[in-house]
Amino acid sequence: MVRLLIIEDEKAIQSVLYELLTEAGYRVTLANDGLEGLSQFEKQYFSLILLDIMMPKIDGYAVCEIIRKNSDIPIIMLTAMDEEEAQVKAFELQADDYITKPFSLKLVLMRIEAVLRRTKEKVENHNIFISHGIKLDTNRHTVEVNGKEINLTQLEFDILEVFMKHRNQVLTRDNLINQVWGYDFTGDEKAVNIHVMNLRRKLDIDCIQTVRGVGYKFESED
Repeated sequence: MVRLLIIEDEKAIQSVLYELLTEAGYRVTLANDGLEGLSQFEKQYFSLILLDIMMPKIDGYAVCEIIRKNSDIPIIMLTAMDEEEAQVKAFELQADDYITKPFSLKLVLMRIEAVLRRTKEKVENHNIFISHGIKLDTNRHTVEVNGKEINLTQLEFDILEVFMKHRNQVLTRDNLINQVWGYDFTGDEKAVNIHVMNLRRKLDIDCIQTVRGVGYKFESED
């Protein structure tokens, strides 16, 4: 059974999410603040974390940063902070998704299912893509730049894989949403821009070009 950790200080939201997710078949553990959440995370294995940002003792940003030092577990930020700066910071800390309050319960469930599906998906064939000194190995789930392995989030890895599979093709944001998120995306398209921006920064190679008013293109070096 898939086990989820909810780190949220609002009891009403805890209760609603607990009921929703247990009815959906998940095993759910609750934590009332960041410190308790970190303690629970260290005690047992979880498949995904729903993480509030504004909490007592230690906020969600700090929790995410601490967890990311040792784990690539999927993290979905769940918060009332809808400013672009807040989302940028979450994605810079390698959160996998960001949902603002008030939220649709159906949307929360779809986001969780989509993130888990991406994480669990197994690649049947061993594919290696190489360009611009970038080596993406779908079997080992690694990315190297000029022989040095770099750390990407699951979303960043998936986006890079789509780019490298479709080199020299212009991909709209809708193309990326359909191929990477894999569900009816209802969030702000700026989230796509933020993930691409973070991916560019980590690769530190000028290979992903912005096509103004359309989307992006990964230019082959061939």
